[in-house]
Amino acid sequence: MSKIAYDPVKDRFAGIIRNSRWLRRLFYFLLDLFFLRSWHIRRMLKKKGAELNQKGEWTLLDAGCGFGQYDRFILSQFKNVKVHSVDVKKDYLEDNRHYFQYEIKEKRIQFYEANLLEFSSDTKFDFIICIDVLEHIENDVNVMKNLQKCLKDGGYFLMHSPSHFSEEDADEDDSFVGEHARPGYSKEEITSKLESAGFNSVEPHYTYGFWGHKAWVLSVKWPMIWFNKIKLFAAIPLLIYYPIVMPFCLLLNFADLFTKNEKGNGIYALAKK
Repeated sequence: MSKIAYDPVKDRFAGIIRNSRWLRRLFYFLLDLFFLRSWHIRRMLKKKGAELNQKGEWTLLDAGCGFGQYDRFILSQFKNVKVHSVDVKKDYLEDNRHYFQYEIKEKRIQFYEANLLEFSSDTKFDFIICIDVLEHIENDVNVMKNLQKCLKDGGYFLMHSPSHFSEEDADEDDSFVGEHARPGYSKEEITSKLESAGFNSVEPHYTYGFWGHKAWVLSVKWPMIWFNKIKLFAAIPLLIYYPIVMPFCLLLNFADLFTKNEKGNGIYALAKK
């Protein structure tokens, strides 16, 4: 199996969409369409965010915002939310500030550089999301503790990460994603770590189960391998490939969304303080 390093690929896409608003919007649409984790996270955000939005103004921290994909969704869904969005990558933050300039002027969102291992905030948040971040950090419990301290009592914390089952996508001497500090979490491990960090009512759920994993292999894994091998030349065969496989992949993702997976290559956990 070919080893895939996602960060160089992500940086390549960041350069392509950097100076175009419509390309960035298209990129957000494609991320939400292709990546099943987004289906699960948006579903949970809709459910819990709606509860908070009914009570008036509320605050959300995006801990590791990346391209700002979830920030765009949250701002479009909830008129009463104020978003604080942090990351360690300065170039991503600058791109986000440029794209969200109108929302920044309206004081609906702010972006700033932060290391989650040292993170603290005077603001107490109603909701914190940390999507596909913790698997990159060796001392993950320290990050969980830092974020727990920034939550209001009764506030929600939502994370997503690869699960320990993602090791099945690795060779004996290789890992599918080179940047991770760990292969992933089991339900038991993420529950134990979140509880040790001071969270309560931890509800873990496996994503990318039987159906979702098949969709991921077809729509993301194989195309990413091609992209790593032949770079932009991969666009030519993919223009033929995707119209054929995507209808099936969307049906498989939909099935995963409503399946109580006994195992899966991803995992999310919703917890409260």
